[in-house]
Amino acid sequence: MTTDGGSSWGYATSTGLAFTHPTIVDAHFDACREAYSGLLADVGIAPGWHVLDAGCGSGSFVPLIADVVGAAGRVTAVDLAAENVAALRHRVARTPPRCPVSVVRASLLRLPYPDDSFDAAWCANTVQYFDDGQLAAALAELRRVVRPGGLVAVKDIDAALITAWPGDPFLFSDFFRFAAATSDYARQLLRSAELHRWLRAAGLDPVRQRTELIEHFAPHPPAARRFYRSSCAQLAQQATRLGAPGDWSALADPEDPRHPLAHPHSYIREGNVLCVGSVPG
Repeated sequence: MTTDGGSSWGYATSTGLAFTHPTIVDAHFDACREAYSGLLADVGIAPGWHVLDAGCGSGSFVPLIADVVGAAGRVTAVDLAAENVAALRHRVARTPPRCPVSVVRASLLRLPYPDDSFDAAWCANTVQYFDDGQLAAALAELRRVVRPGGLVAVKDIDAALITAWPGDPFLFSDFFRFAAATSDYARQLLRSAELHRWLRAAGLDPVRQRTELIEHFAPHPPAARRFYRSSCAQLAQQATRLGAPGDWSALADPEDPRHPLAHPHSYIREGNVLCVGSVPG
């Protein structure tokens, strides 16, 4: 993975990668469920397909993928963290999705599948952890295991588009730019808008890309409040540790009455990039 792995940013699993722990990942999914479901629907996955969920985490997307492929389809989910694999296996056993699901611990850099094994690959919130060389290798692996005519879909956050009101509208983007000077993880969170060229370099054609702003307006539902207050506090801690410019004091305490999400007209947003490429043939 990356040279720093972002471990100092918090919420890491046994992999040492930041913001991969289910307590934050599942909260993020719950806060953005509607938008995430729409992005998945835009990929073009068809009923009956066998889909690889590459970097599945604790498996929030698996039921959505299963609903798309239906009873005639299949989902194979892979993740690097052993605890995520165990959690998803338990989840599938407790609440079986609409189609067969297999869960495997594996690295996206060395997928344990033959060529042309899948009709599509879905890779969400994962490539932010790869440096440039690893991103190229992972995309080559996804192209290898997807059949000709199949789809490789990558979705990730674009940290340059995060903002909150009331407050400095550039506080987050300036922080990520500042942090990128010393942190691979921060730099990679700013790379998402370039995904189209990475998929083309991997030999996928045609490639299409779009960016969706996921916006939250007050009054915020509990899921959005829970995720954004916790994640803002973690970023405030990291910004303070790095000596980043800007006033993070109102964000450091999730219960601070000055917190942007406490304002009756508050607003917070993030940007998500979806890039989809076809395997030639």
